[in-house]
Amino acid sequence: MGRRHRLLFSGVLVAVVIAAAACGSDSKAASSGSGGSGSSQPTTVRLGYFPNITHAPALVGVQKGFFQQELGRNKLETATFNAGPEAVDALFADSIDATFIGPNPSINAFQKSNGEAIRIVAGATSGGAGLVVKSSINSAADLKGKKIATPQLGNTQDVALRAYLKTQGLTADTSGGGDVSIIPQANADTLTQFASGDIDGAWVPEPFFTRLQQESGGKVLVDEKTLWPDGKFVTTQLIVATKFLQAHPDVVLGLIRGEADAIKFINDSPADAQKAANDEIAKISGKPLKDAVVAAAFKNLTFTLDPIASSLKKAAQDAYDAGLLKDTKLDGIYDLTLVNQVLKGLNQSEVKGL
Repeated sequence: MGRRHRLLFSGVLVAVVIAAAACGSDSKAASSGSGGSGSSQPTTVRLGYFPNITHAPALVGVQKGFFQQELGRNKLETATFNAGPEAVDALFADSIDATFIGPNPSINAFQKSNGEAIRIVAGATSGGAGLVVKSSINSAADLKGKKIATPQLGNTQDVALRAYLKTQGLTADTSGGGDVSIIPQANADTLTQFASGDIDGAWVPEPFFTRLQQESGGKVLVDEKTLWPDGKFVTTQLIVATKFLQAHPDVVLGLIRGEADAIKFINDSPADAQKAANDEIAKISGKPLKDAVVAAAFKNLTFTLDPIASSLKKAAQDAYDAGLLKDTKLDGIYDLTLVNQVLKGLNQSEVKGL
């Protein structure tokens, strides 16, 4: 399997100019991939993902070799990140070609590049995030004056927390001020600070959502799925640099097929899939999760190639309302040509963009 390394960036987006990027319809960028055509010479695809259970299709796809199997002669290299903005920095710096990522950093990347830098090519995960708090906090009103952590400013859970607080009549600015002090930080730091009492809660993805409960006695104040129609919302999706998608649609098709293989494995062999995901997390972080944490986290998640586009639209509105997005225009952010090609081959229904 490809080499793994951790990329750290300053958090300030690197300015880039991306040539020959498609700004048209959702199917334009990868239309040449519909027949599996593309570059004739083998190439390397650099794929990002996180050591989170919400990235299980990526974890399993790498650990079990599904991506490399579907890529054939093409080579897979991997990099891991703590949160979405970090991964976007890497993509903008041309350090990776594709990444599994949450919806809000995807939106930010799309808009900051004037709709040119990235395309969402497939879904991955729905669910598995929410707000865990101290036992003394029993309602949203009790959050006033409290410190609540998120993985990173502007990431998916950060935006979800800000949107929730607004619905409860509570303020929170991007500098840690307001009725509730939001503290963006690494998930590992959140575990330590919650246990020590330095923070009062956190809006985090799995497995941290479960770990805060099992390891530190936290309780769920908000399970995010209760805030969405039918409990469905995109937590993780696959994005690709537009220039890479245009140059190598056959390679991107291989990535999506590898993801489809991983999702099938998760659904067909859940115990084995949980072990594979945990083994990959252990390789990345140096330590596996407790089996009970992994099992509980998987129960909170649904793995799907459907990007659940309707939830992305609302995520954009929430980010805009929080002052983290300049507008809500997302025309052209999806290119679902290749994922629908995969779904058709599996006799499954096609998915739709906006």
